[in-house]
Amino acid sequence: MNKYLDFKDAVSLSLDMAETPGIQEIVHIEDSIGRVLAQNIFCLKNLPSFNNSAMDGFAIKAADAGKRLRVVKTILAGENSDECLGDNECYKIMTGAKVPLDADTIIPIEDVLNYENDEVTIKEDVKKNSCLRFKGEEKALEDILFNKGTVVTSAMAAILASQGITMLSLYKKLNIAVVSTGNELKEPWESASEDEIYNCNSYAIISLLKEKGFEATYTGVVPDSLEKSIAYVGELKNYDLIITTGGISMGDADFMAEAFQSNGLEIAFHGVNIKPGRPIMMGKMEKTFVMCLPGNPLTAMVNMNLFALPVLHKMQGSLSIYHDIDIAKNIQSFKTKAGRVNVVLGFYKNGEYKVTQNNKYGSGMITVLHDSNCILVTDEATASINEQESVKVIKFNCLYTQDQVDLFN
Repeated sequence: MNKYLDFKDAVSLSLDMAETPGIQEIVHIEDSIGRVLAQNIFCLKNLPSFNNSAMDGFAIKAADAGKRLRVVKTILAGENSDECLGDNECYKIMTGAKVPLDADTIIPIEDVLNYENDEVTIKEDVKKNSCLRFKGEEKALEDILFNKGTVVTSAMAAILASQGITMLSLYKKLNIAVVSTGNELKEPWESASEDEIYNCNSYAIISLLKEKGFEATYTGVVPDSLEKSIAYVGELKNYDLIITTGGISMGDADFMAEAFQSNGLEIAFHGVNIKPGRPIMMGKMEKTFVMCLPGNPLTAMVNMNLFALPVLHKMQGSLSIYHDIDIAKNIQSFKTKAGRVNVVLGFYKNGEYKVTQNNKYGSGMITVLHDSNCILVTDEATASINEQESVKVIKFNCLYTQDQVDLFN
């Protein structure tokens, strides 16, 4: 029997464990981009707030189509005009100007048959209500504009400003610690011999988190000593989430699992039936979520995309926690290993998927990540992917809400 957890079960279990801390703070709209709403936002002002013209033209009664009308008034944007149309009369009106209630149709200037001496001839083929924006047609009072859990974007900022909303209740940013393990590691600013390794994992993870709107603190490298590891981990319990790389396999110096357990960690799973990325551990240490990732850079970053980012977004309160999955046509055949879930890096463009380096790369490689923008995840029965075969790829660039996922199902 395979002692490693099934890939889909691991994804589901990790998301089930993730809880939003729920601490809120009031933030100005200019500083809210990329942050998560902690409450529903309702429409406070009809959009638009009054009937207005979508074009420069003439505001008429549709019943006057085909007639020659006298222009009784010109209405500019920002003006408030009372109803005053008589028989065979109309208004000249500018884009965005308020339309009096005695007019029901806007005829663009370029669509009239003739206009001179304050008289205009209207064509017979007129559609009632054309070029007229009605009060509340976009959003009406008390409609929900944005749901709690929505990530604030620049497009949202325009709508919020149109409502006179400048201060938002947002979830407080997660407090994240990033930790590396291993006496063999040197920091990039230190001198390293040919036998020593620069610590790239922590910088890659912190950079990825920053790209996705998170902030993290690099707390340093834990030495390969059980006693020191236990003491070190004990100082991290004030963080919402801890991400470590290395130290959780079967080596003589792999102490991280024991160090966390000594500090009260309840392990949800330790090891997933995927390659690369098998040595991954997740659990809870009191209120702190713990993610222990593999030490190899490639596997660490693959697991960040597959497991960590959905968990992080859910913990931050976001509704967007599901992977962006596309159906692609595979353009180069390659082999995988049956009996486990294979994680295959590739490049997706214009509906086509091309495997990275023919799926022949090691888990310790770094440059292959730069050459890839998506992941293909096979099932355990798959031994090869043929040319022209349809495949599902997980893109690195974004996550979806459940409603957005349902739109494509």
